[in-house]
Amino acid sequence: MSSASATLPAHDAGHHDESKFPLYVQIAMLLAVITGVEIIAVYLPFAKWILVTTLVGLSTVKFMFVIFYFMHLRWDKPFCTILFFIGLVLTAGTMWALLTLFSVENAIPLPT
Repeated sequence: MSSASATLPAHDAGHHDESKFPLYVQIAMLLAVITGVEIIAVYLPFAKWILVTTLVGLSTVKFMFVIFYFMHLRWDKPFCTILFFIGLVLTAGTMWALLTLFSVENAIPLPT
């Protein structure tokens, strides 16, 4: 008769891998630092285009960290990542179309 502990795997598959916790903490600290840089950048006297470009770049970096680590896309199958980005591209295209359609220049009545 064999013991029940001999048939169990080395670690329980139902629990998260504890070795990823320090990685999550480091990423959370990095995201906090990036957020602080974004807040400070708004108050610095830079040209508007430099400020907007910097904020968009930093927001993109934060977005990528969140989706790949905290949404676990890094460890998912590539198909799930592809589906996520297809939805993201469709959403961005829809937002661009709506903003173009309802922009201020297009809302001005034509002279009669």
